[in-house]
Amino acid sequence: MKKFLFDLFPLFLFFLAYRFTDIFVATGVAMAAAVLQIVWLKVTGRPTEAMHWINLTVILVFGGATIWLHSDVFIKWKPTVLYWLFGGALVFARLLFGRNLIRRLMEKQIQLPDAAWDKLNLIWAGFFLFAGAINLYVAFSGHFTESQWVSFKAFGLMGLMIVFVIGQSLWLGKHIQADDGAGTPPKA
Repeated sequence: MKKFLFDLFPLFLFFLAYRFTDIFVATGVAMAAAVLQIVWLKVTGRPTEAMHWINLTVILVFGGATIWLHSDVFIKWKPTVLYWLFGGALVFARLLFGRNLIRRLMEKQIQLPDAAWDKLNLIWAGFFLFAGAINLYVAFSGHFTESQWVSFKAFGLMGLMIVFVIGQSLWLGKHIQADDGAGTPPKA
């Protein structure tokens, strides 16, 4: 739970700063928080995950463009770009290099048949592509205010992720082979 909250630190500060200032100050706060996140990991000797570096790069590029050009368009694209990078990485790693990144992340916790790992990888890629598209709709359709988009970015996308993970857990429940810790499935 601590790691989950730590990973949400820049988003939480972005939302909080937006409530008291504007999108440009909030963007600067999120950028600073992402940098501080990496510095904290380095100083404390904790591992820095690829996700932290990708998030830092995307927030610095899109946040920097937002502040420099004084346009909220760039920061509104940031979640989409991040999600599409993740979704694209899942698909291209599998197609080009034969690597199932979801399997590499989760195989120590659960055992699945190869076909189920491939489906799970595609399901996650589809979710990321869908979440990126939905962000664009909320950000640019004209049906939502900037404030509504900020709330959606902070809570709506998180809610979608939680619902997705619950649904995925139910799906996995049908495919998981329980492990007794010795690498052999228990007897029925």
